Amino acid sequence: MSYGNDDPRPTVARSLTPDQVELFEKGFAARPANRLMQNAVTQTPVDDVALDRRILTGIDHSVSHHLDDWKVTNQKQSGRCWMFAGLNLLRVGAAKELGLKDFEFSQNYTLWWDKFERANHFLEAIIETSGRDVDDRTVARLLTDPIGDGGQWNMFVALVAKHGLVPKSAMPETDSSSSTRAMNRVLETLLRQGARDLRAQASEGAEAQREHKRDILAAIHRVLSIHLGTPPQKFLWQWEDKDKEFHRDGWLTPAEFAAKYVRLPLDEYVCLVHDPRESSPVGRTFTVEYLGNIVDAPPVVYLNGRIEQLKKLAMDAIVGGEPVWFGCDVAKMMRSDVGVWDAELFDYAGVYDTEFTLDKADRLVLHDTEMTHAMLFTGVDVVDGGPRRWRVENSWGEDRADKGFWTMNDSWFGEHVFEVAVRRSALPPELAAALDQEPIVLPAWDPMGALAD
Repeated sequence: MSYGNDDPRPTVARSLTPDQVELFEKGFAARPANRLMQNAVTQTPVDDVALDRRILTGIDHSVSHHLDDWKVTNQKQSGRCWMFAGLNLLRVGAAKELGLKDFEFSQNYTLWWDKFERANHFLEAIIETSGRDVDDRTVARLLTDPIGDGGQWNMFVALVAKHGLVPKSAMPETDSSSSTRAMNRVLETLLRQGARDLRAQASEGAEAQREHKRDILAAIHRVLSIHLGTPPQKFLWQWEDKDKEFHRDGWLTPAEFAAKYVRLPLDEYVCLVHDPRESSPVGRTFTVEYLGNIVDAPPVVYLNGRIEQLKKLAMDAIVGGEPVWFGCDVAKMMRSDVGVWDAELFDYAGVYDTEFTLDKADRLVLHDTEMTHAMLFTGVDVVDGGPRRWRVENSWGEDRADKGFWTMNDSWFGEHVFEVAVRRSALPPELAAALDQEPIVLPAWDPMGALAD
């Protein structure tokens, strides 16, 4: 940035002085482009000003390999993207097995069990850390978000393994499943209140604490059931397929329904991540302290790979006929109305006359990025053996993009995608061998412990 013809630099001082501010103001006024941008941005959203229309108009939405022929789902005002993406992956095989064009598993059912299990997971963490000071960094992290909506791939797999699934008709959406904020406020208060009481009982031992935990969970159960309904233990399943043929399976438990209609071997999937920080070696597994939703479930484990490996495995899966669950920092370089992502979509450097030089590793280290959203890859444009563009099934309804299907340029994948769920059998040998190692344990506040919502 220039400060005028003589370029007098402000004196370095601990506090801002009037002389410094005056120099900054003169520097701003010395460049007509600054006033032009001021006039534009004070009247127009900055993303409309910064949008690089050459990139936007140059994006072709077609792809060479395209799997989806179904409608998108809508998580509405909830942070359930990770379970929507997981259920959307599973519904492909279920719809085929059922002979249905469109089919949805109940997202409310998985929400109910995730909330109840996560309450127990939180309370157990509070019991385990109850001897620490309340200002301890781990305890503070636990109390910051005791029962949010977000989650991870391994947490989704744990839910299906323990509680099964039901069709949407067996436990439909409620006002609170579609808009979780009010319910979450009540749950958060109850859990923090419970944390206070359990920490006060620390000297009495874990057995006495768990006696009180039962009372807390009874209240959580009551709140969830009032807001979301009661999850069915059995339900009658019958349907008419797309050819108008009637079928009846009779009464099924959620476990029986999942065993019959989940066509993918979920326990064969691993979460491959791209964490380019110097502290995160490629070819190692990681876990994050206290990350999870179900006590005694397999831990949330990441396998760190190179971004080229994530791209190739995702591309190969789609070409082979299978969508891919993935997690990313969704809001970066995103144009929502047309549903596109590109790493250079907005020219913020041109608007502000300021360089933005953080790379992906810097953004993680400095808390400028983390995984915020999970979706499904349902298409890829392959050119000369590599991906150029990706088609994405989002869970934000049909109003945006191509009836809810978005377009991602490959440049964006490299910068803002963090993880993909892929089959073990698809991993190259050097990565597959890494799965046998003990994972490196990251602290509870590490950005790789972020939950997609």
